[in-house]
Amino acid sequence: MDQHELIISCRRGDISRAKYLVETKEISVNIRDKWDSTPLYYACLCGHEELVKYLLENGARCEANTFDGERCLYGALTDSIKKLLLSYNMVSSKVMRRDLYDELLRRLQEPGNYHDVVFNVRGRKFPAHRCILSARSSYFSELFRTRWKGRIEIVLKHQLIVPEAFEQILEYLYSGQMEVSVQEVDPCVALARQCRLLQLISLIEERLQKQTEFAMSKPGVQVTSLVVEQTDKWQLQLDFGSLADAALPQELCSLSTGELPFEPEFAWMYSDIVFLVGPHKFYCHKAFFCVRSDYFKALVRDHFGEGSMSEEDIPVIEIHDVSTAVFVCVMYYIYQDSCELTEDNVYDVMCAADMFLLPGLKRFCANGMAKFLTVNDVVMVLKTSRMFNLPRLEDQCAEYMAEHLDQVLELKEFMELVKSDAAEVKDRADTDSIDIIDSVRFHLTNFIQTYSEMREAEESLKAIDEFLLSLGLEC
Repeated sequence: MDQHELIISCRRGDISRAKYLVETKEISVNIRDKWDSTPLYYACLCGHEELVKYLLENGARCEANTFDGERCLYGALTDSIKKLLLSYNMVSSKVMRRDLYDELLRRLQEPGNYHDVVFNVRGRKFPAHRCILSARSSYFSELFRTRWKGRIEIVLKHQLIVPEAFEQILEYLYSGQMEVSVQEVDPCVALARQCRLLQLISLIEERLQKQTEFAMSKPGVQVTSLVVEQTDKWQLQLDFGSLADAALPQELCSLSTGELPFEPEFAWMYSDIVFLVGPHKFYCHKAFFCVRSDYFKALVRDHFGEGSMSEEDIPVIEIHDVSTAVFVCVMYYIYQDSCELTEDNVYDVMCAADMFLLPGLKRFCANGMAKFLTVNDVVMVLKTSRMFNLPRLEDQCAEYMAEHLDQVLELKEFMELVKSDAAEVKDRADTDSIDIIDSVRFHLTNFIQTYSEMREAEESLKAIDEFLLSLGLEC
């Protein structure tokens, strides 16, 4: 629903609503509707220049000479919007990387992040991780277990394999997306077919057909680059989640909902770090843990002291102050960007996320808490959101309070919260306000569309005023 609202806001030019959805609701600026159109496209098409600038500054993808880039440029209502798109060169250096998982996948490809194999293609060397390629491709998995077993450098001499195509295939395997020149599509398709990446071939053919049709229908438009993206991100997460399945100790496998991607004898083959949690050993991968978390990066580098070696000659690090069940959740989040949360474990997982310096997991837990909100615990959850600096969760609590105002006003905990917020305002004056009251009022009044909603909001505001008077407060 929120995603549809962002599309509507961009069509109408409602920048305040768009900002609220992007910054507070954390809706991606690169969502697509059933017509394969993005918020940026609608903002350009409808002539909302200020909104176009905002979307570009907040990570809207619109690469030059691609389907999205040319479509936005061609559809822009005014010359000033076209100049704005061109001035950003479709991708600005100031673009925010909002998706922490995408950032993880990008950084995994950077040199020095615990690669354990190097591919040599016509003199060009590409470092990689066997665990990632095996999880993403049965072709690579088979070769690492057979012909390439134990090899640190693998030289690929086949004449059909060109460095540029191999680089793009690696990018797709790591991130689920790739950008390739139209002239290099055929070598990429040939290599994808060799690697049995049938989904990638389908994505390339689908995107190429769409761009060809667009270019033919718009005289003068030239599309020279092809952006291919795995639309079902869950499949990418499921693939990397299989590494978490493999890392799970045998005695805890009942906690796993997936299947091991390797035969049992290969389950631990590519792990390079063991985390000891209680009596349980988790055979994991430094690349994921160290790139994802500065805490684990320091821990693996032994900045916090002692360590030992496993029977397989792999470093063992003991993890303290967290239960096995909570660590399982942390591990699955690190690999696949999600984990199983319940009302019983969500707070403990959030505390672990804070300790392990995983802001994305904290927000994931916050989303879980928001789903479990009740009148009786909404004040407690709001206090938790403040303690962990989670503004979106705090806003969701305020929205919930606005929706259940009559019941919330009866709560002793809410009365104490209001008094506490009021006490923090020093030297109160007529213009001073109380944080929680302001937030509730915002959700009562900001998105009114009908007369009946306006009357209902007025009654609710009156109830708040009477509540404040009963506490001896005026705001």
